[in-house]
Amino acid sequence: MNPKKLLAPLSLALAALLLPTGARAHCDTLDGPVVVAAKAALDSGKLSPVLAWVQPADEAEIKAAFAKARAARKAGGDAREVADTWFLETLVRVHRAGEGAPFTGLKPAGGDLDPAVAAMDRAIAKGDPAEVERLLQAAVHQGLEKHWTRLAAEKAPADDVNAGRRWVAAYVPLVHWAEGVNAAATKGGAHAGHAQAGAADPHAAHAAPAADPHAAHGRAPAKAPVKPAADAKHAH
Repeated sequence: MNPKKLLAPLSLALAALLLPTGARAHCDTLDGPVVVAAKAALDSGKLSPVLAWVQPADEAEIKAAFAKARAARKAGGDAREVADTWFLETLVRVHRAGEGAPFTGLKPAGGDLDPAVAAMDRAIAKGDPAEVERLLQAAVHQGLEKHWTRLAAEKAPADDVNAGRRWVAAYVPLVHWAEGVNAAATKGGAHAGHAQAGAADPHAAHAAPAADPHAAHGRAPAKAPVKPAADAKHAH
């Protein structure tokens, strides 16, 4: 097997693994796309760009919140600031709920952002996915190399039970890693439920690569002198 031949399809698979959780999320940050759109809407009065970030069933709630916030802003001063914050929190909470994710408050701008998410945002701004492609290819190569090299160092189950167990201990993580990448590509990423029927998922780009980030990026792993078990349907 030549891992280089897998890079293009697997890099596409990893694009679906950009997860909106923990430090990798940025839809709940003050400089994230949801909040930026909301601030612009509060100033312009044009809500349509904001509604794209919520489910159709949630539009009424956001429209009502927007009208209240716009009215409260007219008082100026602290009232304006409170109204803005309340609307931002409401919008992000509803957006996150549409993804099946919890809302834990608005996060400061400039926080820790996953390199894949930052690269994707830059790529979208430039209209060129080359940077993302390079990052994901490197992540796939590193993850595959680590797992494959570990498997290649072991011997398939035979007379030596302990040696066979070491092979299985290397085989199972490799298979699960590959299954995870493939599942993300074919079944959708963390935002799959946010897409509407007949519409592209506008959030599919927001993710973190699932490839193992600890493996050194070096030569392609040698072909393992073993064959996987014949029963491909067995549970791991």
